[in-house]
Amino acid sequence: MPADQSSNGETHIRVVFGDTVLTARLWDNATSRDLIAQLPLKLTFSDYGRQEKLATLPRKLSLEGVPAGDDPLPGEIGYYAPAGVIVFYYEDVSYFTGIVRLGRFDSGMDAINALIGQTGDFEATIELAD
Repeated sequence: MPADQSSNGETHIRVVFGDTVLTARLWDNATSRDLIAQLPLKLTFSDYGRQEKLATLPRKLSLEGVPAGDDPLPGEIGYYAPAGVIVFYYEDVSYFTGIVRLGRFDSGMDAINALIGQTGDFEATIELAD
């Protein structure tokens, strides 16, 4: 097992923007593993619908073995396959075809509130945690 994964298959990551560092865990599925293979990534995030922050990835991720859609919770990290974007959810968006849940922020709504406070587009780096 790679050193960056815990015993339960979760991979710990950091999301860094400005002076803020958020920690999260990515779950063990093909889509998350494909994202992990691209890290570190520096992405530009924007707000969508006052419910999520999203950024376009350099390439689309694998959908092997994942459900056709899902209903992510606030505080979760997802992938919206039709647009090829990573998504940080801070409101309930309901079920949509094409959503893959990738993981969850460790600090719950505190993390999401830090993201919500970012008005306009902002750059963030997603990297493996030590």
